[in-house]
This record gives sequence, structure tokens and C-alpha cells, in this order.
Amino acid sequence: MATEKKVYVFFNCDEEKAEKSMNIFYNKTIYNDTKKARKELLAKVEEEVAAGRVNIAEGKDASVNKAILEGDPTKADKYLQYATIKAFSFI
Repeated sequence: MATEKKVYVFFNCDEEKAEKSMNIFYNKTIYNDTKKARKELLAKVEEEVAAGRVNIAEGKDASVNKAILEGDPTKADKYLQYATIKAFSFI
């Protein structure tokens, strides 16, 4: 039996994180569950914050970094405003 693997997608979205506000044609980069891809995902979050399109809750930068680089990237979601990270399984 194959092991379930995860990939992650960063989405810009509305404040309520409504699925209808997430556009796979706009946010189409898929990040594998590798150290390199996680660094790229963090760079995407940082790029969106620097551009003013996404906010990180005050004092939670380290929590976002740790979740993305070392833990479950979707856990960074609770600290992001106007963005979310979704996990998808594939075999």
C-alpha cells in the first residue's frame, strides 16, 4: 500500500477564508513536503506580507515560520489574514 503524501497550496483569500475566494488559477503553485519546497512556501508568505496583501498576527512571525518549516504548514493559517495554506493528499 502506498504512503499518503501531502502537498501544500498557498491561497490569497478574503478575511473569512471562504473557499469561493480562493482561486487555483491565481494561486497555482503546489509545494511538496520537502525542506526546499517549505522554504519556497515561506518565501511566498513573506513576499505577500511585504507586498501588503497578507498580514501576520502581531508577534506571530516565529510561529508561522516554525509551522511552515518544521511542522504542519496549515497550522500557520490561524495567524494569517487574507491568506490560507491548504494541504492536499496524493498517492
